[in-house]
Amino acid sequence: MLRRVFFSTEKERDSLGKIIVNIVILIGVIGIGIYYSLKKIGLELDFSFVKQFQGRILDGFLLTFYISISSFVFSSLIGVVVFLFQRSNLIILRYFSLLYVKFIRGTPLIMQIYLFFYIIGTAWGIDNRFVAGVLILSIFEGAYIAEILRGSFESIDKNQIEIARAIGYTKKQTIKFVILPQLIVQTIPALTGQFASIIKDSSLLSIIAIIELTQTMREISSLNFKLFECYILLGVLYLVFTLPLSYISEKLERRFKYEN
Repeated sequence: MLRRVFFSTEKERDSLGKIIVNIVILIGVIGIGIYYSLKKIGLELDFSFVKQFQGRILDGFLLTFYISISSFVFSSLIGVVVFLFQRSNLIILRYFSLLYVKFIRGTPLIMQIYLFFYIIGTAWGIDNRFVAGVLILSIFEGAYIAEILRGSFESIDKNQIEIARAIGYTKKQTIKFVILPQLIVQTIPALTGQFASIIKDSSLLSIIAIIELTQTMREISSLNFKLFECYILLGVLYLVFTLPLSYISEKLERRFKYEN
């Protein structure tokens, strides 16, 4: 009986009842661990401040959402452009895309925030922090999206391109009917996951005083001195963003999964 509840093979699909039982037990074990950890250090959590600051928390939550959506749109555009540069016959564009991807992926986001906001942003008169934050995140995430596109393109069976040419497809027709459909299918799940990364990375914009969710909770904790409660709530609110995206990403991966 216990084996049926707690064990399953890779090919066996878990029933809803089995999933619920295991999740409840897991949450219970984690809850007990957290409870005894708090008790051991003598900490009693008090979330009564939420009602007092609910307006500010909601504003920070919505600003994080707006920053994330805007950054995802612009970083996707940057990623597409950089990917096209990588495939360009013009050498300088290929090396520009190479240097851009290497620099962005090889340096921490916090350094890039300081570099782009206080040096480049100041030099070009970008003093709107929302605009600056969106641009910084877009530039950072664009490199990763370009790599997602490159990896997806390289995974396409090259025989399909040769067959398309053999039956008389032009270059544009090959892209439209052969490459693009497969590229979209393979990148959508990864892009959904990348959106979740954008949401989490937006928390670092608090260092340039953008009053998004992390900065909001930091300010509230400085007023009521409830550091643990504020950051636990912060984690929960980010999970509200990211868990649905993770679920959607997994669904899309299973939906579009295929073998060459």
